[in-house]
Amino acid sequence: MAAALAASTLLLGVSATPASADPPAPAVRSLPPGWSLGKQGLTWTSDRPIPPGDAAVEFWSGDRLLGRATSGADLHTFTLDGAPGALSDLQVRIGGRRVDAAAPQRTKRLAPRTPATLPAAPANPIDPGVKGPYSTTSGEYTLPGVHLTGYPTPIEMQAVVVGPTNAPGKRPLALFLHGRHWTCFSGDDFGSISAEWPCPAGSEAVPSYRGYRQAQELLASQGYVTVSISANAISAQDNAVPDYGAQARSTLVRMHLAHWADWSGGKRATAPAIVRAVPRADLSRVFLMGHSRGGEGVSRAALDSLTPPSADDYRGAVRWTIRGLLLIGPTIFGQNPQPDVPSATILPGCDGDVGDLQGQQYVDATRQVSSGRALHSALYVVGANHNYFNTEWTPGQASGPAFDDFWSEEPDPLCTPEAAPTRLTPNQQQDAGATYIATAARLFVAGDDRARPLLDGSGVRAPSAGPARVLTHAIGANRTPVVIPGPGLSVSHAQLCDQVSDDPAKVCLTTDSFWGPSPHFVRFSGPEPDRQAVKLDGGATATLRPAKPVPVTGAESLALRLVVPPNAPATPFRVAVTDDHGRRAELGTATVTGVPGSAWTSSYWGQEVRLPLPRGVRTVRALEITPGGDGPAWLIDAWGWRPGTPAPRPAALDRVDVSDLTVDEGDSGTRTYRIQVRSHGPRAAKVRLFLGDPAAATKSWVVGLKPGRTTIEVPISVTGNTTYGEDRRYPVTAKAIGNTVVGDYVGGVLAVNDDPMPDFTVTPAVATAREGSPLAWTLHLSAPADSTLYLLLRPQKPASEPELSTTDVDPEWFTGMSGQDPEPSRPLSGTGLEGFMEIASGTTSLDVVIPTVADSLAEGDEHVRWQVLVYPADFSDPIPVATGDGILTD
Repeated sequence: MAAALAASTLLLGVSATPASADPPAPAVRSLPPGWSLGKQGLTWTSDRPIPPGDAAVEFWSGDRLLGRATSGADLHTFTLDGAPGALSDLQVRIGGRRVDAAAPQRTKRLAPRTPATLPAAPANPIDPGVKGPYSTTSGEYTLPGVHLTGYPTPIEMQAVVVGPTNAPGKRPLALFLHGRHWTCFSGDDFGSISAEWPCPAGSEAVPSYRGYRQAQELLASQGYVTVSISANAISAQDNAVPDYGAQARSTLVRMHLAHWADWSGGKRATAPAIVRAVPRADLSRVFLMGHSRGGEGVSRAALDSLTPPSADDYRGAVRWTIRGLLLIGPTIFGQNPQPDVPSATILPGCDGDVGDLQGQQYVDATRQVSSGRALHSALYVVGANHNYFNTEWTPGQASGPAFDDFWSEEPDPLCTPEAAPTRLTPNQQQDAGATYIATAARLFVAGDDRARPLLDGSGVRAPSAGPARVLTHAIGANRTPVVIPGPGLSVSHAQLCDQVSDDPAKVCLTTDSFWGPSPHFVRFSGPEPDRQAVKLDGGATATLRPAKPVPVTGAESLALRLVVPPNAPATPFRVAVTDDHGRRAELGTATVTGVPGSAWTSSYWGQEVRLPLPRGVRTVRALEITPGGDGPAWLIDAWGWRPGTPAPRPAALDRVDVSDLTVDEGDSGTRTYRIQVRSHGPRAAKVRLFLGDPAAATKSWVVGLKPGRTTIEVPISVTGNTTYGEDRRYPVTAKAIGNTVVGDYVGGVLAVNDDPMPDFTVTPAVATAREGSPLAWTLHLSAPADSTLYLLLRPQKPASEPELSTTDVDPEWFTGMSGQDPEPSRPLSGTGLEGFMEIASGTTSLDVVIPTVADSLAEGDEHVRWQVLVYPADFSDPIPVATGDGILTD
């Protein structure tokens, strides 16, 4: 990826004067190269196209998230609407990765030159990637578009169907949903792509929904009716909604399923021709596959099918049963998966889009939320990128432009194709994807437990996946919890650490990698003090004691998910347990080799190891772990394990939805508004709420829910004043803790500014200076503002000639502010400069200084004029507020 374009911002000597304070000395201020302020907001411009992906594009000021930006049609520019506040150390991150600058040198030194070599895994007795007995047929259907709330443009109802031609009876239905990608193209290069909908004249729609044909053909040959649906209209519009399209994709999936329920029943005669050419679909056996944001969409569809939302664009009955999910490189912005629908999540080791591998939370965030009977599996695929699972996103296979989403500033020993033997080719990656899609369907829909070892950490491989090295772990099914790090766990000779914390002393792991510390530690809204792991020190025996002895009757083994640093050599862990009678049993030694990784991958990932439990052990009062080696290790959790996959039997969980409210700020006093977090369901449940505040750190707390209908009121205090400022947002988010699911996870209060802007004047009316001395003005505000404001200064043609030229000002100053060479000499008003000024909140004046240079020419007086414009806090069109004139004398 690339460095930013040369700047067109203006370097100014600026000083800000707080109300009733003496002016400080002037200080040089500027936006970094590639950044600018315009009427739409804060904009970053890349020197190469950044195609639309599934991870959010985030603007950061140091460690402060400014917000999520939207892409311009040119795919070079990204803009954050609204006033971002004070700006310093600006950064652009996508999926946790910094994309506007090269990696820090210390980051590149993290990874050894040679990635770890993992031992070969034995083949599983059955291989779901083998083609089935049925011949197949295919075709497409298109239905009238649908209108969804929050989406101005109708959503297409288009799909490709692949099904068996000679399979008896009703057949299970597998529905595929692609992720967010560019939607249109008109040529072979990236200059021809866009994220518009409908596509403009002269361009074609990207057929992302056709990109899973290999997996569809494989499942159809095994007797499944498959349908892959298009969601281009959502991809073109979803950055404008708070959940980034999860609800819309859920609605689209359920609308297609409703049609299939009609076509498999009494309305068969109205079905499209391709639907009538394949067997009727059995809607009691539905399997969903989602890629990227499509993964979050199908997970939300499973949640909405079991606990329908009260307000929904789909108002029909639920006439289907979703048996399982396979998710590829999914987003999970909400971190609220459906816990009772089995899932398998592919985590691409070389993912360059959703590179923090946040899809790990489809496993971890289901823990202890419900009964735990549903299997939730993660598959870490070494050498796979994000895009190549879809042929329409793969160079040489796509109908339009496509690219390898993985990138690094230098050849990467793990993921750069020409430098890394572990990197999978597109065909190898697609073979692996199809095989594991079929594996999940075989286990979750067909109920064939022989497929389970390929998903649940048993350490076997599917030959059809070719050379792909796939690491797996799982929770749920026949596991019973032994150690779940959190409050109530007593730890000695180890650290009970926070997976997400703002306190460096409490956090489990910090790294300088692009992607953050670990897929297990992906942040949601703020600190979560009950989301913990155990940090183990090499050589020290850690003793972990649950609050009370844990029964393990019937368990054959103790299964642990352990993290060691990437590329760590084989590390032994001696494990022992003590029961409630004080009897101690040595279980043996488990060995973990570090996941292959580099500075450009997210490889602090928990691997599953199992040790047999002696028959006499019926409870665990204490667990002892002694790691070998010198480095740290982390225990994610420990379970009593036995084989088998029980029927999940989804529980009747409470459903929680967060509301939102827009209010006027007011002129005085503090008003308390109450955001409603609504819950309905049959059980006592728990949910963690997070409250953000523009002036304070996010706080969170756990709330108990009573059976029935419950409304939790979150008080939010808004203080009014008569000072102009930006709208203030107080976000409220929710995360399921126990016996509940969360649908609309984000809401809160938006306090709208209702005060006028201050007046602006410039003194002196005409600034004068001799050559070599600075020209200086002072900008005055009639009153301070609550928020950081932004001014734009444009050189104008002055009333008198000659005009100040590019060679009359300091050359470094001019080049820094314009990205241009001062030679040949030309009037400033002819250069198209736009100068940026930041006015901190509370400021009542600024000094603006232009450095000049002396020369030996007798030129007489030279003139300059600046037009001063100010952006309102909502970043609507800038308002001309003043002009500044200056005269430079010999």
